[in-house]
Amino acid sequence: MDERLFRHGAFSWFELMTGDVEGAGDFYGRLFGWTVEKMEMQNGMTYNVVKVNGEAAGGIMAMPPQAGAMPSMWGIYVTVDDVDATASAVKDMGGQVLMGPQDIPEVGRFCVIQDPQGAVLSVITYKAM
Repeated sequence: MDERLFRHGAFSWFELMTGDVEGAGDFYGRLFGWTVEKMEMQNGMTYNVVKVNGEAAGGIMAMPPQAGAMPSMWGIYVTVDDVDATASAVKDMGGQVLMGPQDIPEVGRFCVIQDPQGAVLSVITYKAM
């Protein structure tokens, strides 16, 4: 990843959660020319890295069981210097923390927030690369 994506406030990752990972990868691959590379995770899950011109730009993953009947959706990650401090600031500013800060092994720490108007996004602090 480009080092500019690791700066506070940068849009840094895009991720699709879907019930049809293979179909989504095929659709977007044909539509945009993306390639999708499977990556086996430590927890036994398969994550699909989306590459644009050979550079990792996002991912496609299976809808987690806790999502219930939620439709497929794209999520956006914004880099922050400190996920825990950002989660606290969100609450102070009238937003909500929908999924509290947690670690992604070998990647960093993230949480999911909602602004006072209802928009949802994820914030992430990456481990040093």
